[in-house]
Amino acid sequence: MDENRYIRTVIFRHVPKQKDLLKVRNTWGELKPYIRSWAYPYFLSLLPVGSFAKGTNLIGNTDIDLFISLKPTMLSSLEDIYKNLAGWLRIRWSSVREQNVSIRLNYKGFNIDLIPGKRQPKSLYDHSIYCNKFDTWKKTNVYKHIKYVKDFNRMSEIRTIKIWRNLHKLEFPSFYLELSVINALRGSHRAVVPITRPRTLANNILKVFNYLYDDFLNTEIVDPSNSDNIVSNDISKKEKQAIKEKAYSALIASSWNEIIW
Repeated sequence: MDENRYIRTVIFRHVPKQKDLLKVRNTWGELKPYIRSWAYPYFLSLLPVGSFAKGTNLIGNTDIDLFISLKPTMLSSLEDIYKNLAGWLRIRWSSVREQNVSIRLNYKGFNIDLIPGKRQPKSLYDHSIYCNKFDTWKKTNVYKHIKYVKDFNRMSEIRTIKIWRNLHKLEFPSFYLELSVINALRGSHRAVVPITRPRTLANNILKVFNYLYDDFLNTEIVDPSNSDNIVSNDISKKEKQAIKEKAYSALIASSWNEIIW
């Protein structure tokens, strides 16, 4: 089978089907009254963000990320908001897990990641969110994230690298991964393994692997909505090294079925 056709076949196998996406959308509607009740009177909106909204989602990952926008007049600290939501969810559902900026709820068999954020004064889209992993906060704009990734139109390449990440059990947060793929395909990076074929999906993915092996470790990736948020700091050097090593294994693989399947 042609390498590009093989990659697209693998992507198709890992992409959620339309009927399943519809079911996920329904959970969004079902959860909204609960979240509005929790946040009253500070509730602004509950909207899908992350991979679902960008069109880079896969089977087996988070089914949908839902961003809870809260009024800037809410007096509770970001940590209290995050912890209060987690406790409130646990009262109603048994499967609740605190993550970094999100709280995962297993609802009717779907993994729903809820991200509470307080809208910043005099802004429609900038929000402050709590980072549980580092016990701090950061400014973000999830709406700009969606537009940024969609505008580069690298959905197939991003999905391929996400499949590779999942299969090889690498710690590589989705937003960091998406920005890395975009960076690899718009920059001029030295090819460790020479690429001589015309521009194709397979060729683009090899460029990404070259970048992950040769440039990724020491490249600073900045949040396009907040220059103070260094996305590349979200994982350790050891975790980055594991990504680099697996990228080299992909570059020297004798066939694509050794890389993704």
